[in-house]
Amino acid sequence: MSKKKSNITVQVTSHVEKALRQLKKKCEREGIVRDMKRQVYFEPNSLKRRKRIMRAIKINLLEIEQNSSKR
Repeated sequence: MSKKKSNITVQVTSHVEKALRQLKKKCEREGIVRDMKRQVYFEPNSLKRRKRIMRAIKINLLEIEQNSSKR
């Protein structure tokens, strides 16, 4: 697994809550929390493969459902 560094900057003017929300969204978009969880918990290759297949099946089912509802 590659280790990538992320630099996230947020402008803090007067609203700290707004800056925290922006920081949270930027971290979510970068996938920082997801990568941290992957590093903390060991996941065997077989489980990674199974999750990838299940994710692909779910995405395909959603696409099929959307296409059928448009018709």
